Amino acid sequence: MAVLTAAQKVQILSDLVAIHSVNDNEVAVATYLQQLLGEHGIRAKLLPVNGNAQRPNLVAEIGSGRPVLGVSGHMDVVSPGEVSQWQSDPFTLTNRNDRLYGRGAADMKSGLAALTIALIELHAAGQPTHGTIRLMATVGEEVGEYGSQAFYETGAMDDVDALLIGEPTGYNLFSSHKGSMDVRLTAKGLAAHSSMPELGANAIDPLLAILTQANQAFRETSKENALLGKLAFNTTIFSGGNQVNSIPEAATAEMNVRTIPEFDNAAVRETLQHLIDQQNAQGAQVTMDIYMDQWPVEEPQDNSLSNLAAKLGEPFAGEPIPKLPLPAVTDASNLLKDKGNQFPFIVFGPGSNTAHQVDEYVDQQMFLDFTELYQQLLPGYLNLK
Repeated sequence: MAVLTAAQKVQILSDLVAIHSVNDNEVAVATYLQQLLGEHGIRAKLLPVNGNAQRPNLVAEIGSGRPVLGVSGHMDVVSPGEVSQWQSDPFTLTNRNDRLYGRGAADMKSGLAALTIALIELHAAGQPTHGTIRLMATVGEEVGEYGSQAFYETGAMDDVDALLIGEPTGYNLFSSHKGSMDVRLTAKGLAAHSSMPELGANAIDPLLAILTQANQAFRETSKENALLGKLAFNTTIFSGGNQVNSIPEAATAEMNVRTIPEFDNAAVRETLQHLIDQQNAQGAQVTMDIYMDQWPVEEPQDNSLSNLAAKLGEPFAGEPIPKLPLPAVTDASNLLKDKGNQFPFIVFGPGSNTAHQVDEYVDQQMFLDFTELYQQLLPGYLNLK
């Protein structure tokens, strides 16, 4: 017998959406989940990340012993942007035509809510009887993936035998995705009047040379992954100078790189450093800061967890569930470090393709279905072992 009604489940999602955890303040989400789980007899711990009590991870378990199935979701959301463009308040879950609208409704408070609800109802039913389900709710996924890095560093994944991340996939399954690097190049020059450029050093010039060569190195490579395609390299921010008739004394460029196993983060770093060294050997002063460094993930599409998820999910979807590569990066980049390339892993959760958009939504029935689907999938996987 269900512990929570459909209305109560939607209310939990509504409560989560109402929390303004925009790239911060995950403590309010974590505290809410801790209290909710505690009301149903499940102990949850808050684990400050980098000593910041306002940004704690949350961990909770049901069951005991091995195997351990890890399930994860992030508690932060992106900014709603210009609120006036929304049809309704982005922090008030609003039902229109059986779609639940709000910031985080898809990415990914619906997945986090569904996992939490599944733990509550499984625990009430005395499940799992074999093995452990470990919920790991993370901070900072949208910017930096600090929470998943902390879980990795503290050993939370050491005994985990399989991993499910509840990002918004709908009825699609993903077991691989590109990595992501955010890179900042900073060049120092020497200011001078533009009529006498020989007295200065233009900080923009070496950056332009590096970026031109980087575009060629990264975009014309023959390296490609069968599932993920080619690496993607884009300069997204460029700034330098402060007056049109002055030689700029400083300039910066920021790039995002989506990496693949065949052209991974280490190879990107090495390539960029080589281009920088060439310019610095000619008198430039360019430094590099890689401030996000998430590696690609490539696990087998057909694994014991994905196969079971596809089987159990098909009746809810009404059609076979495809197994695809995921365009976006997830916390798996950190959580799966050291796990090898044969690890049972899926990204599978309620949502839509409106993540980060105005009028983000999740289909209400899909959200409710995933609360039931997870209750079949999580103990079902443990019972395979």
